[in-house]
Amino acid sequence: MKKTGLNELRKDPLLGRWIAVLSESLPPSEYNGENSREPAKEDSCMLCAGRESETPHEIMRTPGSSPADPSKKWTTRVIANFDPVFMVEGDLGRRGEGMYDKMNSIGANEIIIESPHHAVEPEDIGFEQMIHVVETYRARMADLEKDTRLRYTLIYKNHGRSAGALYGHPLSQLVSTPVIPKRVKEELDNAKRYFSYKERCIFCDIMREEMRIEKRVIIESRHYIAFCPYASKFPFETWILPKRHNCAFQDIRPEEVEDFALILSSVLKKLRSLFPGLAYNYFIHSAPNRITRKDHWHTLGDDYHWHLEIMPRFLRTTGFEWGSGLYILPTSPEHAAKFLREV
Repeated sequence: MKKTGLNELRKDPLLGRWIAVLSESLPPSEYNGENSREPAKEDSCMLCAGRESETPHEIMRTPGSSPADPSKKWTTRVIANFDPVFMVEGDLGRRGEGMYDKMNSIGANEIIIESPHHAVEPEDIGFEQMIHVVETYRARMADLEKDTRLRYTLIYKNHGRSAGALYGHPLSQLVSTPVIPKRVKEELDNAKRYFSYKERCIFCDIMREEMRIEKRVIIESRHYIAFCPYASKFPFETWILPKRHNCAFQDIRPEEVEDFALILSSVLKKLRSLFPGLAYNYFIHSAPNRITRKDHWHTLGDDYHWHLEIMPRFLRTTGFEWGSGLYILPTSPEHAAKFLREV
């Protein structure tokens, strides 16, 4: 086994989830109060056009319209994370520690820079630029699926300081891990059970039901539906589901890329209209790596359905919710969808 000097993944034997433990522990002083780090202003932002040499190594870029103009050399860039939890180099090094299991935190930590320009809201970057962003998502997920050490890739966005955003520049992040996160595995397992019982995709059934009753639907396009889930965990939680059954985001077609860019921008604009300055997270749940465990996931193409979830950050999770896993929803999804439809 190679020495990697990496962080460590430890498995919780009771709940079956994996936790990433950093190799260099933070002292107590680092936990005092809220994160006071201010997002970088434009004149000091390393992610802006013209400062490419100041970032970690570039993984890919989408060429811009004018190589001679620093602000138009590229439309999107993907770079390694400044402080990666997962690293590509090394081996998994699976091992035991008494009754416990652990491994090296092999994987990928990437920053997807969504625009050369600073302080642009995601919904304001323009339709063509949003298409470039979505296509960059697709390309990175397709590339990382080739790495047989990796089991799952998650693309997510933190928007607003209370949602974990550390930069003032528009970006998303990508993490690829050697394990399937427990939240995702629960989704996969439930979808598999539903299909084995009914021989139908649970996501397709949810979509058909939402389209039938309409009251939780926010907006519908040619290829997608955006709605507030029946059992939302958070107020104004929104899902975007593709109408065509497809388990993997990286398999979307060109016309679906364009339509996804449009409906995502539309939903974010609606949320901003209702709640200016809203902090939120969104993430894409897609199929796990289909190459590494073909036998185990042989029904993925039938029973799973990729989707995007948007989680507005209005409320802090209380002790009851942490302790019970039962969420209290102060605004029903029916009313939330109605408010969003009307803006």
